[in-house]
Amino acid sequence: MTATGSPDATIRAHLAALFQAAVDAARAETALPEHLPAPAPGGRILLLGAGKAAGAMAEVAERVYRERDGLGPDRLLGLCVTRHGYGRPTRWIETIEAGHPVPDQAGVEASARTLDLAATAGPRDHIVVLLSGGGSANWAAPVAGVTLADKQALTRALLSSGATIDEINTVRRHLSRIKGGRLAAARGAGAALTTLAISDVPRDDPAAIASGPTVADPTTLEDGRAIVARHAPDAPDSIRRALANPANETPKPGDPVFDGTDYQIIARPALSLAAAAETARSLGYAPIMLGDSLEGEARDVAAEHARQALQLARDGTRAVLLSGGELTVTLRGDGRGGPNQEYALALALALEGHPAISAVAGDTDGTDGGSGAASDPAGAFIDPTTLGRAARLGHDAAVFLARNDSTGFFNALGDLLRPGPTHTNVNDFRAVIIDKAERSQP
Repeated sequence: MTATGSPDATIRAHLAALFQAAVDAARAETALPEHLPAPAPGGRILLLGAGKAAGAMAEVAERVYRERDGLGPDRLLGLCVTRHGYGRPTRWIETIEAGHPVPDQAGVEASARTLDLAATAGPRDHIVVLLSGGGSANWAAPVAGVTLADKQALTRALLSSGATIDEINTVRRHLSRIKGGRLAAARGAGAALTTLAISDVPRDDPAAIASGPTVADPTTLEDGRAIVARHAPDAPDSIRRALANPANETPKPGDPVFDGTDYQIIARPALSLAAAAETARSLGYAPIMLGDSLEGEARDVAAEHARQALQLARDGTRAVLLSGGELTVTLRGDGRGGPNQEYALALALALEGHPAISAVAGDTDGTDGGSGAASDPAGAFIDPTTLGRAARLGHDAAVFLARNDSTGFFNALGDLLRPGPTHTNVNDFRAVIIDKAERSQP
């Protein structure tokens, strides 16, 4: 029988602690300072950033260069673009908030200024690019013939189609004047360039993080055309024309535009999962790592994780399944939510109120799908009482899942994960606790 009492406060606190451990391991103040390159004698540091962590990265980098290297505003300047609601206080580095996941005019204008600033760098200057997930939307610089409205329409179509993040970024790189290595190509002659990135993508591929503005692009215009044909066949004609234009091909490996560049990943999903595993052990759970690069439909992955959790429960194992990656949702209904909330809802249905299993799924940036506002939930909790409490409210979980309305479902229960902006992003985090004690529910 499905439990209908209250969630176990201890288990809920453990799940929250696991999520927090993953986030804390990827914070800029933890990961960034030791990687910041020293300025050349008499040269400038130009900080250029994009993504959900860019505000925090700019704040930390500016402080380090002021305190460690004694730089003033004559030698330390820059521009960082982050998601609306994710800005951080800085003294000299300008931070602009822009749209995500759908780009907006603020991002377009900031991207143009970023390219102009990179072009001013000279041989003694060092461009330090601060990248994190979300940079693809924040740095929006459409190629000739493509409008912002065209890019917005395409982005919405790809996001709702079930396309993977790799596929979406392949298209983005070929429709941009800043992504796919073009920022590196735009820098002034002789200027050094170092990219410091917080990875939010499967397999930590530099070409995928923020769509690779400073690295070679291994994909082609032909790849982009195939993805649009498969996932967004009604895309604006301007998109198809741009993807057919050889001038929009990106720089490839071996191109001299990448001479004098360096790329370092300073935080990644695997490190956050390792931090969560350490916390799990301290709480008495055996961590079982399912991988940091999981992809696929959220509800399908949830079904598989439920199968594994149920087997562990039958074996009497006190454990926690930990995983990262980026799941997708193919929209079939008119509800609200994101892949983490949809995963949680599908997981609750698959577990059918099993008394020993609880879980959290959340995006480490603090928001999961939704309207694009910083106040959107990051994910949701489930436990043995989830379905029973919903039933008491007259809510059928299967109906909510069919409508893709996971936010509506969990909001009614008070089970949304709402950390607010975390100012970092190492993608999705999922923890499924199997507590062999099988605490009884009232």
